[in-house]
Amino acid sequence: MADAKACAQRVERLRSLMQEYGYDAVILRHNSDLRWLTGAERTFDDEVAHTAFITREGQWLHTDSRYFGTFQNRLGEDTPWKLDMDMIGHPAWAAQRIRETHSRVVALEDTQDLAFYDGLVQELGRASAACLLPRMHGTVSALRVVKDAEEVSLMRHAQTITDAAFDHICGYIKPGLTELQIRAELESSMFDLGADALSFDTIIASGPNGANPHAQPGERVVQEGDLIVMDYGAGYHDYHSDMTRTVCVGAASEEQKHVYSVVRAANETCEAAIHAGVIGVDIHNLAVKVISDAGYGDYFKHGLGHGVGLEIHEQPYFSRSGAPAEHGVIPAGTVITVEPGIYLPGKFGIRLEDFGRVTEGGYDVFTGSSHDLVEIPV
Repeated sequence: MADAKACAQRVERLRSLMQEYGYDAVILRHNSDLRWLTGAERTFDDEVAHTAFITREGQWLHTDSRYFGTFQNRLGEDTPWKLDMDMIGHPAWAAQRIRETHSRVVALEDTQDLAFYDGLVQELGRASAACLLPRMHGTVSALRVVKDAEEVSLMRHAQTITDAAFDHICGYIKPGLTELQIRAELESSMFDLGADALSFDTIIASGPNGANPHAQPGERVVQEGDLIVMDYGAGYHDYHSDMTRTVCVGAASEEQKHVYSVVRAANETCEAAIHAGVIGVDIHNLAVKVISDAGYGDYFKHGLGHGVGLEIHEQPYFSRSGAPAEHGVIPAGTVITVEPGIYLPGKFGIRLEDFGRVTEGGYDVFTGSSHDLVEIPV
């Protein structure tokens, strides 16, 4: 059942923002935002099938018969949400709420599709209701940046599953297996250990495939001497973990050990530098400096890290992109990854990724797996 206190605090944070911007109401349809506000765990799927309407005094949620019973169970009898499954289109339903509440400034997140927006305008005309419809740009996702205690607890638990799966897969890998076989075993082990979802499509990239940061696993057969990049995570009650470890099948070469040491130094230097108030691009550039000083600057081109929560990629970011989010201050309570890598085309790739919570005094790492290079006995 939803944590009523945590969810009430989240709604109040949204209402404070509504008051600041002069919104009478907001309409939300993005599933991650709705999960965050309602606390209805394991209810949402890939369909955009729900609409929330929130004013400064009330909160309504429209769904359909496929989800209604689950919402009832998750929200509980004392929920402040007025839940319905009326057989009416979402734009018409939202127009009714606007008219009933006499709302005159109703904000919509810009993640909503044009069909919904156009339908809402038409339905407002049919209802003889007039209001302003300003756009919010990442407003609720920005509220979600700072994680509360319940969110942190769920992600810590997801990571314990991910760490245990790493221990399992290190005992399973051997020459002769394909990347797809290793992925199947790793994902199966996470479910056996208590995951209720996967955070994303697992990356298993062996040998030269590891030089492609987001390589998809295939029929390549693992050989002695291969490095294997494994990027994966367990989902638990809609929250995610995210971890990458690179292992060697058999004894690592001197070159592999050296490159691994550079990646490890970049990871640990950045993690030691993180605390509330740092600028995202500065932490990214610190990783670039460590890797460049070692002579591998041309082989690290992706961002250093991203926020994790209800989505596997959320605000904020450790990135060079130059977008405002990367140049903003990272607040305490953010959960974010640190994942430097070096990718040598035709040879191998190495990435080392943790995730954890930014605090006033540092970086509270959730990941329990060692930073040592694991050499799989053959």
